Amino acid sequence: MSTLTDRLDGLLFFPVTPFTPDQGHVDLDAFAAHLESRLALLDPARPGLSAVFAACGTGEFFSLDQREYAEVLRVAVQVTAGRAPVLGGVGYGAPLAASFVRAAEQAGVDGLLVLPPYLVSGSQQGLADHYRSIAASTELDLIIYQRDNVTFAPETVADLAEVPNIIGFKDGRGDLDLMQRIVAAVRMRHGADRLLFLNGLPTAEMTQLAYRGIGVPLYSSAVFCFAPDIALAFYHACREGDGALADALIDRFYKPLVELRNKGAGYAVSLVKAGVRLDGLDAGPVRSPLTEPAPEHLEQLEQLIADGRAVLAEHKVGAAA
Repeated sequence: MSTLTDRLDGLLFFPVTPFTPDQGHVDLDAFAAHLESRLALLDPARPGLSAVFAACGTGEFFSLDQREYAEVLRVAVQVTAGRAPVLGGVGYGAPLAASFVRAAEQAGVDGLLVLPPYLVSGSQQGLADHYRSIAASTELDLIIYQRDNVTFAPETVADLAEVPNIIGFKDGRGDLDLMQRIVAAVRMRHGADRLLFLNGLPTAEMTQLAYRGIGVPLYSSAVFCFAPDIALAFYHACREGDGALADALIDRFYKPLVELRNKGAGYAVSLVKAGVRLDGLDAGPVRSPLTEPAPEHLEQLEQLIADGRAVLAEHKVGAAA
């Protein structure tokens, strides 16, 4: 079993990719600062951040050219310096994906998150062939991603679990019945530990208690980008069975955050980047076709962060206590 599998035990960090104000260039210095500020929260005595997923969905992979992509991954590997594994996003059709794989390999990443192929919805056999082709192009470990135009049948995931360097499955659809059947299909064919299962919904904390119950222990946290104290408090509440804190954060922070996120197209990325700016780092704008959140929505986001920290203070958690 992959050593990467053993290292993925905690929050999954999907950093934003900062751009200069005119969207002309990737701001690598701001990106390094973003990474370092979160890596500084690593605590050997208590699980927390466990991996950096650079140039993925929150990192606007779709808007990066291959040179920018390679630079982002290179900086991620350099700044992380082995403190946590670094995974890069790859996508599009298999030949183009393979070219991103080569750039990721040269950057020195530890693994890859394979985003859905561009636009098309293939058959189950076509999907299996696509992911097998990408896996065959590299020795890096892969996590495959179900979302948007890609929905896997349980047996297809069990088939792909036969590929040695496919180590994980990330769900971004939110169909718990389907996800339970996928987990069961892999378990029955290969055993309980063959694949890592990840909750990859846009605000995964809202569903993580349910996902954990069906055997999906890992999740990506966009909130960790801009309010890491809230994200870590929720993670530890779930892990340690503090239902009162988890419920309070859901009721007063995560549920309103989802409602705010749903007010704008593309807010799963642009609202997160706005939050990073509120946290004190000038991450610049999003690239088109994404647009910036409305001013009133930024005010609501700022208030929600304050509300979340008020919950931490009431429960005497961290620096907010």
